[in-house]
Amino acid sequence: MNSETLNTLIDALGGTFLDILPIIIVLTFFQAVAIRKSIPHLKQKLTGLVMVVLGLAIFIVGLEECVFPIGTEMAQQLTDLNFLAHNDPITIEALKNASHIDPGVYLWTYVFAFFIGFSTTLAEPALIAVAYKARDITTGAISAWGLRISVALGVAAGVTLGVYRIVMGNPLHYYIVAGYAFLLIQTCFAPKQIVPLAYDSGGVTTSTVTVPLIAALGIGLASSVPGRSPLIDGFGLIAFASLFPMITVMAYAMISEKLTKRNANV
Repeated sequence: MNSETLNTLIDALGGTFLDILPIIIVLTFFQAVAIRKSIPHLKQKLTGLVMVVLGLAIFIVGLEECVFPIGTEMAQQLTDLNFLAHNDPITIEALKNASHIDPGVYLWTYVFAFFIGFSTTLAEPALIAVAYKARDITTGAISAWGLRISVALGVAAGVTLGVYRIVMGNPLHYYIVAGYAFLLIQTCFAPKQIVPLAYDSGGVTTSTVTVPLIAALGIGLASSVPGRSPLIDGFGLIAFASLFPMITVMAYAMISEKLTKRNANV
């Protein structure tokens, strides 16, 4: 480990400890003043606290050193004129002078957005935990893998649409308003027992694995596409990643319910 990385890690450790210090103060205050009992298994909890601080600090350094650069570099490479024009000098010159680039030129960017959204969501620890809890509570009526795949497909579709919005430069609120209007209508027809889980599924996707890479992808893409602003157009992909899983989970439940009824009538 070189000195620069070591200094970055030390700074991250200090910053992480300051970030969780308010939580420590609140818990200690209520334990000492409200509950008025000593903290059980104090040594074990202090060891866990040290591991949390260390783990979060390493995670933050990992984001800065790896995940953010990867997302940005992939976006820049996929929108590079040489790549889009297949290294054809005539096409490159035409793209440089074009006032508007056909969105279809960015096909591989959409493909990458879909698969990176799908794969990062499948690896999301928060989603795995929710999926297993849902399976246990419903005694297997809700499949853990079925829930994870439906959420991953929702994130993949949302991120892909969000990338298309960045390429086109359309206002974000048009997509979000239309999406939530559809979601509200869908909620009226979805099985009632799946609605709370579906709405929670939108939250668990915006966690440790998905957010850093998708945020970096959006900012990198907006920095590379001509005429786009990283501040105005670069953000918003996470909103799509939260909205569409709710739609796909309810759709999954509606399809499952229909298939169950059909099999029962056979």
